Amino acid sequence: MSKAFGFVAYGGPDTQEFLDRPVPVPGPGQLLIAVHAAGVNPADWKVRQGLLGTGQPTPRVLGLEAAGVVQVLGEGVTGLAVGDPVFGPTPGGAFAEHALLESDQTAKVPDDVSFTQAATLSVATATAYDAVTQLDLKPGQVLLVLGVAGGVGSAAAQIAAGRGVRVLGTASDQNREYVAGLGATQVPYGEGVADRVRALAPDGVDGVLDLVGGEDARAASAALRTGGRLVSTLDPGTAAALGGEFVRRRHSGEVLTALAALVANGGLDPLISETFTLDRAPEAMAAVESGHARGKCVIEIR
Repeated sequence: MSKAFGFVAYGGPDTQEFLDRPVPVPGPGQLLIAVHAAGVNPADWKVRQGLLGTGQPTPRVLGLEAAGVVQVLGEGVTGLAVGDPVFGPTPGGAFAEHALLESDQTAKVPDDVSFTQAATLSVATATAYDAVTQLDLKPGQVLLVLGVAGGVGSAAAQIAAGRGVRVLGTASDQNREYVAGLGATQVPYGEGVADRVRALAPDGVDGVLDLVGGEDARAASAALRTGGRLVSTLDPGTAAALGGEFVRRRHSGEVLTALAALVANGGLDPLISETFTLDRAPEAMAAVESGHARGKCVIEIR
């Protein structure tokens, strides 16, 4: 049997509990890993609440991204071997002693990257990488990130700055120093945000990465220069209305390999704020669900 943490019905934290389940068996194109670390994301509590759909049966194991050691290869898996350290998104839950990964969405963990670091890269950070790549800004151009202090924003700022892009980001004043540490310049939220952006970039910004949606996105888009690009990870309707695009997720091992290389060479800090043992998974979920956790929470299992 394999110990796991999940939920037995869609709803609040009271539906969460520890589960004993058979060790999963990999299907074609999958691999089984012994989990060493699992990232915790806001999407985890949204899954439990049913905000992302209630079509999957319960009980259901929580967790969307994992890192560990390959135990069994499914039919048709090539390029990986039993004993390899790997990471990626998991379709069957990551808060567990064992998890399944899809081989085409899996990457090896480099020697200079820990399992804990690797476990943070498959969801928010990969979304940031795809969005920054889709914007395709050149060195010296200006990117405005709406909601830069969150998980996706923190990664996007670092990735863009590493490509020579000047990054501005909306955030509260209490996050000014944190945003500066990402290589970005903080712009206060609120009425008049486009004017404050224009004061820093008089010709307008070349790209907007929208992580907040709604009226905030509409207000900030006024700072976008003619011919600039907008990509949203949250609000496809508003993005389309503003002439922008919704993020195109690639869900590929190649993206994860590139992210791991950035971590290994110091170009990307996963910003891990706290780690928890599997026995403390309820605390990890509560920390993320509260909305007060800055940086990434990780459950370490081995």
